[in-house]
Amino acid sequence: MSRINTNIPALLAIGRLRRNQNDLTIRMERLSTGLRINRGADDPAGLIASENLRKEIRGIRQAIDNSARAINVIATAEGALNEVSALLLDVRALITATANQSALSDDEIQANQQEIDSILASIDRIANTTEFAGKKLLNGELGYMASSLNINALESVQLFAVRIAENSTRNVRVQVTQSAETAQLSFAGASTSAVTIELRGTNGSEILSFVSGATVSVIQTAINAVTEVTGVSAILSAGGIRLTSTTYGSEALVSVRPLDGNFIESNSGIEIRDNGVDAGVLVNGRPAHVRGLQVDARSTGLDARFYLTTAFGQALSSTSFTVTGGGSVYQISPEVNLNGQVHVGIPSTSTGNLGNAVVGFLDSIRSGGTNEVAGGNFVTAEGIVSMAVQQISSLRGRLGGVQKNQLETNINSQQIALENVSASESVIRDADIAAEVAALTRAQILVQSTQSTLQIANSLPQAVLSLLQ
Repeated sequence: MSRINTNIPALLAIGRLRRNQNDLTIRMERLSTGLRINRGADDPAGLIASENLRKEIRGIRQAIDNSARAINVIATAEGALNEVSALLLDVRALITATANQSALSDDEIQANQQEIDSILASIDRIANTTEFAGKKLLNGELGYMASSLNINALESVQLFAVRIAENSTRNVRVQVTQSAETAQLSFAGASTSAVTIELRGTNGSEILSFVSGATVSVIQTAINAVTEVTGVSAILSAGGIRLTSTTYGSEALVSVRPLDGNFIESNSGIEIRDNGVDAGVLVNGRPAHVRGLQVDARSTGLDARFYLTTAFGQALSSTSFTVTGGGSVYQISPEVNLNGQVHVGIPSTSTGNLGNAVVGFLDSIRSGGTNEVAGGNFVTAEGIVSMAVQQISSLRGRLGGVQKNQLETNINSQQIALENVSASESVIRDADIAAEVAALTRAQILVQSTQSTLQIANSLPQAVLSLLQ
């Protein structure tokens, strides 16, 4: 080396020192942050993959939080419904107690009616005051809204869950494909021999006896006198008599069994019976579960119950209505779309909404109502309360099903997804501390070594001075 103007070894040592110092800086940064990727330059492709995974992680965590909050909302509503259910059972007990009217004074009957009125007021209070974060839960605010309902076809409509896109509507078409029928037995003849029969229907059975020569008119009167007990009515038809159940569907029953003698026709000791037929119904083209005139439609995006009118249930016809909005929506998946949402309808549980147009509404059994208990409307009042109990228990069951089968399972599945996605993101982005410590040590040694090399390179030009001596 006989040149002093340009020290090539020193330049090489400086370049290497700069690279070693940069490597040392990177190792120190990774150890101090715990991340292998701190900027795009560290790993451009890895950064893109990591950010996408971080997006998923944030969405999954929020989905878990959303599910937990939805559980709190549903638990609040279900707790209030539990109290309503207990109050309804008290009302039913009071109706049964008041029906024992011959053993009660007028004052006691009025006292029972006043207690019923007080309980109904409590039910209305619960419906109007139950709320979560300022949102009313049981006053109908979370129920669905429908338009174009044909009351001549659908006597009652309950919507429990309808999947509707934001700012959209959903059409529901109800088509009767098979007529609902009552149970019927027809007997030809003008009179009967001396006979004792067991008449059985949906409600119960009754033993009836007729003398020899009893006309069908007499038989009709006797059977209709116990219709409330048996659920069977009688009409004169084509020179004979026809027995008909008061309800529709496969559970409807009419049975006649002679215990002694023949009933109009020669059928000594032989039971003659018939069952009704459930209506056949399609809801949006899919078969629904039907009991008589009660239709339960459960399909993707729709959970509803309809009560068909008698005329519509016996006609092969169709009707439709539109769900225009309402209900409650819970976003339980990371992606905001219909598939990631749970839709739940919570109808009003006030006394004006419990019950239905078929049996009557709960509000009608209070003082001054059309089915006032103190007025002797025990059977009707009990039917209304039974329907209200069924509605509340059905709603509680549906809310419980949503909580257990959708929200809680969603938390479990999202938690697993969170673990796996976080592990994947960690592999890409997090620093391997053991490897980084080893690299740091190597970088420190290389920096020290390069500094020593640079010192030697800087001293090399001094050897040229020996040529001047």
